[in-house]
Amino acid sequence: MRIVVAGAAGFIGSHLCDRLLAEGHQVVGLDNLLTGAARNIAHLAGDPRFEFFERDITQPFEVAGSVDAVFNLASPASPFDYLRCPIETLDVGSLGTRRLLELARTANARFLLASTSETYGDPAVHPQVETYWGNVNPVGPRSCYDESKRFAEALTMAYHRKHGLATNIARIFNTYGPRMKLNDGRVVPAFLDQALRDVPMTVFGEGRQTRSFCYVSDLVDGLYRLMLSSERYPVNLGNPREMTILEFAERIRALTGTKARIEFRALPEDDPRQRQPDISKARAILGWEPRVSLDEGLRETVAYFRGLVGAGVGV
Repeated sequence: MRIVVAGAAGFIGSHLCDRLLAEGHQVVGLDNLLTGAARNIAHLAGDPRFEFFERDITQPFEVAGSVDAVFNLASPASPFDYLRCPIETLDVGSLGTRRLLELARTANARFLLASTSETYGDPAVHPQVETYWGNVNPVGPRSCYDESKRFAEALTMAYHRKHGLATNIARIFNTYGPRMKLNDGRVVPAFLDQALRDVPMTVFGEGRQTRSFCYVSDLVDGLYRLMLSSERYPVNLGNPREMTILEFAERIRALTGTKARIEFRALPEDDPRQRQPDISKARAILGWEPRVSLDEGLRETVAYFRGLVGAGVGV
């Protein structure tokens, strides 16, 4: 297939490009590099099956030639980025998603939306199942991201119902691995950056809030399987192994050998108390579940971040 990947220079998007090329497909990558990094796809520059165009999908654009599938991963995804760019985040979730859906419709192509577990907000149901409608603050500081994804899901379903477009929606839970940014603001790069520099590791609240962490290769495998499926409603993709943030900080300390102490700070507004996917649907429909252990994935990630810190790269 010839596949368009919006957000191709991002953390997950670049790994998805690698997987699609490994499967024998042609890839057209789009990214405005607002939060993505050209170095994430630099290794693909010599591959004749990969094309890259610096494009802002909220503006009119064209993709020449045939298109068989469209992946929409174009959005700021970390609190640092979407709080810095709230209007751009809302634009890319709404107008950008609409333009990609139109591309898929006119090309008679498949369309996959990379949505997020943030659609569940601070969940009152645990673990989170796809039928749960969520507990989201629509006017809070995180709403620019939460609501952009919720709108994108609604728009995707509208195109499926009105135009018969073959669509998929992936609700992605915490994902980590090489090519994340050190100043990402999410817990994995924040802890690793602090640990590798031996500065205090910031834990918000008492560290009792829980998360589950999925290695990027597992997540990308789920996205690929979902794109090939006939499931039109949202599917959770994440690792159901849950742990507290404080436990995770201690795991990072042990793996890095840091002498950094843990420093507690006030909990940010609307920070979810718990986050754990129910992946029963992904197991049943896609035959998918995470296979990379936390220690194995963290070793790969630590090695990558050691290189960034050693090179003085902060983005």
